Amino acid sequence: MVHEFDAVIVGAGGSGLFSALEASKKARTAVISKLYPIRSHTGAAQGGISAALGNVEEDKPEWHAFDTVKGGDYLVDQGAALLLAEDAVQAVYELENWGLPFNRTPEGRIDQRRFGGHTRNFGEAAVRRACYAADRTGHMILQTLYQQCIKNEVSFFDEYQIVDVILEGNRCGGVVAVNLATSELHVFKAKAVLFATGGFGRIFKITSNAYANTGDGPAVLARRGVPMEDMEFYQFHPTGIRGLGILISEAVRGEGGQLFNREGKRFMETYAPTLLDLAPRDMVARAILTEIRAGRGMRGDKKIDDYVHLDASHLGKEIIMSKLPDITEFCKTYLGVDPAEQPIPVQPTAHYAMGGIPTDLDGRVVADGKGGLYEGLYAVGECACVSVHGANRLGTNSLLDLVVFGRRGGKHIAEYVQGADSPRMGKDPAEPSAARIRELMDGKKGPQAGTIREEMQVEMMEKVGIYRNEGDMKKAVEKMQELRGQYREVRVQDTTGTFNTDLLEMIELGNLLDLSLLTAASAENRKESRGAHAREDYPDRDDANWLRHTLAVLEGDDVKIDYKEVDTSRWEPKPRVY
Repeated sequence: MVHEFDAVIVGAGGSGLFSALEASKKARTAVISKLYPIRSHTGAAQGGISAALGNVEEDKPEWHAFDTVKGGDYLVDQGAALLLAEDAVQAVYELENWGLPFNRTPEGRIDQRRFGGHTRNFGEAAVRRACYAADRTGHMILQTLYQQCIKNEVSFFDEYQIVDVILEGNRCGGVVAVNLATSELHVFKAKAVLFATGGFGRIFKITSNAYANTGDGPAVLARRGVPMEDMEFYQFHPTGIRGLGILISEAVRGEGGQLFNREGKRFMETYAPTLLDLAPRDMVARAILTEIRAGRGMRGDKKIDDYVHLDASHLGKEIIMSKLPDITEFCKTYLGVDPAEQPIPVQPTAHYAMGGIPTDLDGRVVADGKGGLYEGLYAVGECACVSVHGANRLGTNSLLDLVVFGRRGGKHIAEYVQGADSPRMGKDPAEPSAARIRELMDGKKGPQAGTIREEMQVEMMEKVGIYRNEGDMKKAVEKMQELRGQYREVRVQDTTGTFNTDLLEMIELGNLLDLSLLTAASAENRKESRGAHAREDYPDRDDANWLRHTLAVLEGDDVKIDYKEVDTSRWEPKPRVY
């Protein structure tokens, strides 16, 4: 079946919905999602969205941009960071005008709280910059944008899994997707396609990411030769629920929660004496693991799965219940712990991809290190790399990235399609995907997909995690190549057509394996430590050789590496001190 639209948005999280909302003002727009939109992972974002409103304390967009650049260990493109911070104010007020129920100050303004790495006057002291709706900020953004899209009569194709993109040279003409209800392939012909498929945290064993976060957009494009930018930089959030990885938001520390080791010491005093528990996430995650390795985790056995305590009990039940209600319920449900009375057992969890599909400031996909662009192809949100996160994303900048660049991408599409011709497609653009699905469902015996997935996640967690070294990453690359070979022999056990989740999981596993290889190879290649990429064999940042973006191209079982310049036009790179 063939559908034709001016614009097709793949993904219905915050960035996809904002893009669809803007594009639909001038273009016939469709959104394809493998989930019902308000189940998208944006809804799991808890703590807040950053904007220098200055409602509680003096703040400026320039300070916000500086924090973004410094937090990203100077791999952030500085022009993009300034645009992000300047557009933040209008984006937040736009969400408010659409009805998003932000928490309020006594004067009725949008309330703001502290978050890791947010400072005033270029690092002088912490500042209250995070706008929030209790600890449900992402959920509220998702609901607000979905309502506006329905109002604008955006067409939704829910429970469709993307499997291919239609490219003729550098011109995009649409996508191919599987209808999960029937297992039938559908072709979506479009003048412009925007990918907003979110992250790929499921390459790791312990992660805060939903099961649906399998990197569908980046993997589909990588297989078509699109380079992936800065894949070596994956953020580990310092406070996931012990053993599960479910996120305990930085909002807990923003409200005054403190980290303690088994000796009862507030150990962040050693690692970040100015910002303490609100230092950037990569620093806090490494500090926790360093404490564990030194035998100061709560078990004291020096094993990577040990944990520390996050204590918010001194805040009192009223503050915890009013500002952190969902987190309180998570702790009670999964840990049997009441945060108002007991400390929370936490450990770092794989959380956010700083790298992804390279784009310009309007979301257009970049084709090479020289700035070439694909025509009619866009990406925004966590699946994209613009690069405002650099080597380490600043807390609350994820939701801001979604709305700022989702908005810009949608606006550019709305104008682009006015003058664009209808794309040409081959005789049957769905046939390559159809052939692969027939192969997966041919009834033959093959390796167990679950075993492959488990081996991939454990290998990535242990060898391409918080601390890295040459030997481990080389083994991880070889293991991913081996597992990809095994995956080619995998077959689904359920060969029926109706809601075949076995088929869906096979497609997702292929995507995760491709992105695991790209991540491990990019990490092995970067011989320095920067932000979330911490190498024990190269412990120092090396601006002379490595102040540059990685572009990784998938070529069969190998990865070819190229580079792209970093925009350092405003602030000279300096050591990060907090």
